[in-house]
Amino acid sequence: MDLQKIANVIRGLAADGVQKANSGHPGAPLGLADVGAVVFFDVLKHNPANSKWPNRDRFILSGGHGSMLLYSLLHLSGYQVSLDDLKNFRQLGSNTPGHPEYGDTDGVETTTGPLGQGIANAVGMAIGERMAAARFNRPGYEVVDHYTYVFAGDGDLMEGVSSEASSLAGHLKLGKLILIYDSNNITIEGSTELAFTESVKDRYRAYGWQVLEVDGHSIPELQKALAEARANKEQPTMIIAHTQIAKGAPTKAGSAETHGSPLGAEEIAGLKRALGLPEDQDFFVPADLQDLPQKMRQKGQQFEAEWNELFQNWAKEYPQLAEQWNSWLSGSLPDLSEILTMFGPETNTATRAASGQVLNAIAQKVPNLVGGSADLAPSNNSWLKGEGRVHSGDFSGRNFNFGVREHGMAAVLNGLALYGHFRVFGATFLVFSDYMRPSMRLAALMKLPVVYILTHDSVYVGEDGPTHQPIETTESLRLIPNLAVFRPADAEETAWSWVEAMKRKDGPSALVLTRQNLPLLAKPEGWDFTKGGYVIRQEKEELAIVLVAAGSEVSLAIQAAEKVEKPGLGVRVVSVPNRELFLSQDEAYRRKVVPEDVPTLAVELGVPTGWYSINPKGKVDVYGLNRFGASGPGKKVAEKLGFSADALAEYIKNIVK
Repeated sequence: MDLQKIANVIRGLAADGVQKANSGHPGAPLGLADVGAVVFFDVLKHNPANSKWPNRDRFILSGGHGSMLLYSLLHLSGYQVSLDDLKNFRQLGSNTPGHPEYGDTDGVETTTGPLGQGIANAVGMAIGERMAAARFNRPGYEVVDHYTYVFAGDGDLMEGVSSEASSLAGHLKLGKLILIYDSNNITIEGSTELAFTESVKDRYRAYGWQVLEVDGHSIPELQKALAEARANKEQPTMIIAHTQIAKGAPTKAGSAETHGSPLGAEEIAGLKRALGLPEDQDFFVPADLQDLPQKMRQKGQQFEAEWNELFQNWAKEYPQLAEQWNSWLSGSLPDLSEILTMFGPETNTATRAASGQVLNAIAQKVPNLVGGSADLAPSNNSWLKGEGRVHSGDFSGRNFNFGVREHGMAAVLNGLALYGHFRVFGATFLVFSDYMRPSMRLAALMKLPVVYILTHDSVYVGEDGPTHQPIETTESLRLIPNLAVFRPADAEETAWSWVEAMKRKDGPSALVLTRQNLPLLAKPEGWDFTKGGYVIRQEKEELAIVLVAAGSEVSLAIQAAEKVEKPGLGVRVVSVPNRELFLSQDEAYRRKVVPEDVPTLAVELGVPTGWYSINPKGKVDVYGLNRFGASGPGKKVAEKLGFSADALAEYIKNIVK
């Protein structure tokens, strides 16, 4: 197979795609074309006829702006990316968007574009391979045996999330992870010398990686380095591929201008002349490569057929493992209904503690539930008891020690969720979810069922002070589309939150939990958590005001209601553990719970912004907080800020007087 010819055709396709769209990033695809040709057509074990074959090598383009490289590779390899798709690059409704998007394009393993994310996702996938191998492989039957390859550039390596994940990868000795670093010394603003002069080689060696260096335009050097990388099972490998951005462009090669702007017709003509491609034909694939996609599909089908034979023999010998394999990949869940009634009426506990009990109960029923904390497991009750920890040399455990790496943790969890087989969770304090936010957003975009355990949810954190007391954080998470944010009011609602989060298959969930103890609240007959909000205290007099609250403030609202209610002045309390879910219900239900013609007061120990939506056609006030907290015992801090039953009762009286 003429890999150099394939690389040159990739350059032509990429340049034409960006030019036709009049938008995009031609520099990286032209610079990485040789590397891409070697990896896809000489090294990668994949089946373009079945992009979801479980034992495929994973490939991630971390620098997602170079997407025309990936789309060209997918087209020539035989994936469901046609020449017309390449011609519709970056056009509305096409399956070749500006950055690769998981679920939109056949063969795309993860959504990339925010730099560094792809590297961290790849670490998660490589962990997934080791964990699946530890569970399913048996002597003579390596049904899980593949590599994870990732292409990354200077920008990826400047982002902190890649450092966090790479450090963890070295610690875990992920020998089947291979990172090819496109070292072209160019950023958007110019030379990397402007801001990036560290020794990447020494940094990655310090992380525990094997580091190799090659001429990124030398196919023999690339082949040799990749073979050496695959042979090292004890260390992840970085191959530093020294390349020239926009390689082949006659006057613009090596220029920062090519990072994010089309080359122009004249430059592309010169490029094609130099590569031996016809200048008058766009999206040209020579006759002798027209059957390349079919050949690659046949090669891939042979890979899968050989594996299928192994898998079938394994399944006959280990039928229970095979049943578990199929169940895990399908995402099926056992009945979790008994979890919902595990707490008695005398329960008085922090929702973080209740969450820990629920998590462990679910883990007994869902053996592929795995996860960990950013060095806070004792505080956020996120350790699976008796299940062991994941560490280098033994990936059979279910608990991760992520270290103080919140962003790396969240991005690695995305990769592990994308890998398949596993349901995943990650835990930290709520205020530190700001460090995780880009990865949480991508989980929502990719519809990944990751669960985030976010504890210490308000100024009740107390003595640690305003740096650790989230005021705006819960509201900011509610702004992320497709992220289900649950803020339960007691242990029972915590159990419901967990079960609903586990039932989600099309998006992540955040469980926002307290440090302080909360009583188990009496629920009326017929209450329905699954609607996001319900009446938890029915008024005993003629309805005068509706109090709407979430989390610990539901207890506070009930206490205030008892103080205020009197003949002719009834107070209803509504618990809203998931506001967006409640607002998505039909109007009849919402108006039944929160009537339009009755004053509504929302109560939350945080910024009030979003709560005005709770009754859009009615009169709404919000008892919230527009300042940071203070250091001191949590109850005293809350009282100083006006969050006591007496203070809230006085406020209610002023509304209904």
